[in-house]
Amino acid sequence: MTLEETLIPLVKKAVQTLYGVDAGEQQIQLQKTRAEFEGNITLVVFPFVKLARKAPQQVTAEIGEWLQANGDQLVAKYNAVQGFLNLSIADRFWVNQLEAVDAEAEYGKQADRKKLMMVEYSSPNTNKPLHLGHVRNNLLGYSIAKIQEANGWQVVKTNIVNDRGIHICKSMLAWLKYGNGETPETSGKKGDHLIGDYYVRFDKEYKAQIAEQMAAGKDEETAKREAPLMLEAQEMLRKWEAGDKEVRSLWAKMNEWVYAGFDETYQRMGVSFDKIYYESNTYLEGKAEVEKGLAAGQFYRREDGSVWADLTKDGLDEKLLLRSDGTSVYMTQDIGTAKLRYQDYPIDKMVYVVGNEQEYHFKVLSILLDRLGFPFGKELVHFSYGMVELPNGKMKSREGTVVDADDLMDKMVEDAKEISKDKVNTLQGITEAEANEIARKVGMGALKYFILKVDPRKNMLFNPEESIDFNGNTGPFVQYTYARIQSVLRKSKGSEEQSSHEVETLDPKELALIQRLCDYPAVVRQAGDDFSPAVICNYAYALACDFNSFYHDLSILNEPDAKKKALRLLLAKNVAKVLCSAMALLGIEMPERM
Repeated sequence: MTLEETLIPLVKKAVQTLYGVDAGEQQIQLQKTRAEFEGNITLVVFPFVKLARKAPQQVTAEIGEWLQANGDQLVAKYNAVQGFLNLSIADRFWVNQLEAVDAEAEYGKQADRKKLMMVEYSSPNTNKPLHLGHVRNNLLGYSIAKIQEANGWQVVKTNIVNDRGIHICKSMLAWLKYGNGETPETSGKKGDHLIGDYYVRFDKEYKAQIAEQMAAGKDEETAKREAPLMLEAQEMLRKWEAGDKEVRSLWAKMNEWVYAGFDETYQRMGVSFDKIYYESNTYLEGKAEVEKGLAAGQFYRREDGSVWADLTKDGLDEKLLLRSDGTSVYMTQDIGTAKLRYQDYPIDKMVYVVGNEQEYHFKVLSILLDRLGFPFGKELVHFSYGMVELPNGKMKSREGTVVDADDLMDKMVEDAKEISKDKVNTLQGITEAEANEIARKVGMGALKYFILKVDPRKNMLFNPEESIDFNGNTGPFVQYTYARIQSVLRKSKGSEEQSSHEVETLDPKELALIQRLCDYPAVVRQAGDDFSPAVICNYAYALACDFNSFYHDLSILNEPDAKKKALRLLLAKNVAKVLCSAMALLGIEMPERM
């Protein structure tokens, strides 16, 4: 039982005994004691003052005295400040709490809600590799999924791949014209990088054609519209939509190259999906749903044949759902994807991890899904996050405009290898392969932690050098703390089992660590409620700081008192357990040695 769960029945009994009144749980307000006052937890007494018909100071003192005398030695002492009762909890209670933490293998995990949440993230285009923006998206999406699992949700991690449209045809056409049959195998490039190169090649040749058209006297808009490459790409798209076998075959082959490249990047990033949807399979489903809504009077058709939704009563505007030629828009595709997902899973809550530039889109989607009768329409959550950028000059991008995810991960691991070289070399008997694995975990941990520790709703600047500092609020600092504890536990050789943990008096550093451990379940709940991995980062950093302060001031292995030594080893073991658990919610691996 938590401290709050232990105290509430005692407070109810105190009020009943002292004043003959049954207090409701909503009247019992408990909060952490402010730093300037002595105590661990504070009871707000004002709700009981009218019931007692006494002055606040007197009521506070009476309840404090009763709790100290009748609380089974839970309250060691108290102090009354106006209508606030600050309670100092006996050290024995905190020792018992530590033992309870130790006994729970999945400490911090909440009870099964028996409800299903689907979390969509990544959403790449098949005409280019994943970039820095995708890194933040994937890391946030995966972490949110892990946090919600810890909060008792059954979670399905899903991805929607944008594998159709004019942008795909641009890469295909450029490969046909300039590729000379090049493949990932013959070029030595990842498939997504290879296709991305041809997307860039199309843009280069297209701009050259526009310049030629303008030099011949055409205005810019006409030149863009009538450039031969664009006309060919549009014709290829029409063939694709008509099911042309040759175009579809090329499309399937090039997409497979991209998917193989994506899979490699996802694996390195440490993210995964339970189900992947493809817009080429969902856009027709969306059109069918819109047609149903049109027949039911939910939408209307304009004179040019286009189909619209009137959202003015919802405080929005009118939204196009089908163009005059009958082709779908992104909204239509999202409706189709939602339909297929609901057929596949009994979704209770749908979460879209998409940048904040799409806030209007998801407001509209929520309303439309609700109108079309999808039960999760109103429960749709758009997890809106800000942009992420690198400092100018810190790292060159592959195309000169965006930073490639693979390049970024390569740099992070190489930086970790360089920075930790001296530390790793001090480890006895470590192989080069083991050193490389440590560097991988540290580099990726630095990347993930630095991105996730920022409030996700804010824009952020990712600085690779700052992220890999072993002394600041970084992933490597938390990892190093964990590895330090593992070193202590290896050296202890089971000393924590040599005596019981019957310690009656705790050092303030020990007490602070135990209390921090006890906060973990509430932190997991808060992170789930707020959809915020940053809450977990802040907690992990605070716990690591508390441990390092404890480790600096108190001996563990050289403590002469066997009971104190056993308690401190137990404390260290559970700090490591909770650090590992918290970092796992961020998708971060913990090295056993550093």
